[in-house]
Amino acid sequence: MRTHRLAVAAALAFALAQPLDSQQLPQGSSAPAEATMGYADLADLALAAPIAAHVRVSRASALSRREAPDVPPDKRRFLFTADVMTLIRGPGEMPVEVTWLADLPNDARGRPPRIARRAEYLLLAAPTPGRPGELRLVAPDSLLPYDPATAEQLRAILREASAPDAPPRITGIGRAFHVAGSLPGEGETQIFLQTADDRPISLNILRRPGEQPRWAVALSEIVDDAAAPPAPRTLLWYRLACTLPAQLPPQSLSEAQPDEADAIRADYRVIIQGLGPCARMRARR
Repeated sequence: MRTHRLAVAAALAFALAQPLDSQQLPQGSSAPAEATMGYADLADLALAAPIAAHVRVSRASALSRREAPDVPPDKRRFLFTADVMTLIRGPGEMPVEVTWLADLPNDARGRPPRIARRAEYLLLAAPTPGRPGELRLVAPDSLLPYDPATAEQLRAILREASAPDAPPRITGIGRAFHVAGSLPGEGETQIFLQTADDRPISLNILRRPGEQPRWAVALSEIVDDAAAPPAPRTLLWYRLACTLPAQLPPQSLSEAQPDEADAIRADYRVIIQGLGPCARMRARR
């Protein structure tokens, strides 16, 4: 049994040291996460994880310093074995039992933490090539204590992300244009965004005298009159609020006259304020 544990731990330790091919994440506190995560935090982890599962721990063994010499003194490496209760995202041939490594902070007395018997977690992980049942966390804090609300939010994010019309990942801001209306204070601005798959997406702001500015997002080349701002805590909101810079880049205004550029900047501020902050609660470094 000890030989098998060492072999699994060695294989997982090698996998733990390999960079993920998916989106790089800001590093947070060690798993399991203790702080509450916001929508953006969970989306960061979910979108980077090829595997998302509700698991129940059957064994959690603390490795010795000899077995895990690269772990900082204030942490201890654990080898987890768990049963997959529900596979939320992942390959259909996923084993019913999985293992992974996690570096957990010691308690106030400097001792390894106690892992509750049959503890349940939401596991966000990646496979180890050639070892189907051996996983690696996509971030140090991607082992989340299970609760139904977090699980449902995770499912909602992954449902949106897998839909045929899922909002594309935004990679930059393209050209921005403004057309003044016939009345003072009237005008329309259109800001084109760049996306990872070259799908069209634009931000559109309409001003009329005596009215609040109206803005919307168009996910096609045609701006629908029924288009609206994205609802908070949705994937489209996340793509915009967590990607768009606070100010337009100068190249987006290269074709605008000075008065048009001023109007575009003002309209862009309306959008940023309307989206609100991309509040992340995970520790970052």
